[in-house]
Amino acid sequence: MDEEHRPLRTFGRIRSRPIKPRQAALMTTLLPQVATPEGPFDPRTIGPEAAEVWLEIGFGGGEHMAAQAARRPDILILGAEPFLNGVASALRHIDEASLANVRLHAGDARDLMAALPDACLDRMFILFPDPWPKARHNKRRLVQPDFIDDAARLLKPGGRLRFVTDWADYADQTLMLVRRAPAFDWLAMRADDWRVPPADHITTRYEEKRLGDCAPIWLEFARR
Repeated sequence: MDEEHRPLRTFGRIRSRPIKPRQAALMTTLLPQVATPEGPFDPRTIGPEAAEVWLEIGFGGGEHMAAQAARRPDILILGAEPFLNGVASALRHIDEASLANVRLHAGDARDLMAALPDACLDRMFILFPDPWPKARHNKRRLVQPDFIDDAARLLKPGGRLRFVTDWADYADQTLMLVRRAPAFDWLAMRADDWRVPPADHITTRYEEKRLGDCAPIWLEFARR
């Protein structure tokens, strides 16, 4: 496949530093137990008694995902992250909290999304994705029209999509693209709805670093 038609990927499966011995051991022992199945699958086959199924895309170190899973043991959370240090960190959180309601995909979220059936998700989280701030790299951002279409396919009617970024132009781009999509409604009614974290949000270490060019912007959408 030539470069012109190669599917874009926001991240590669990379590692920035050596993984700590305990986390490396969990990559061998725990990851096979909590990994999502290979090929197409229905999340309900994993958690048939789960009240809801959530997906977190790019879970970073896994703090938010693990804390949400601990808070809501009645739901099943799927998480996708290609950054191997992040996967290792998430495994530590899962192990320490003895979480039985989390499944991980150590790779690009779009591959996981392609494996899921229609209308299988109740919520989707995209928290502080790679901003690719240079204009010539904007096409590498996760949120593109094709991604929005796939998110709409996976979310049930009334399902929620939460997008958070601390880069103003990424927020503007996402809001423009999602509002153009006929499948979604933006739920903001007043300025605090995008300026103030939702009540159920869990702050992560990345968020606290304030690496962007603005305060976090919270965009919440509902599947029509």
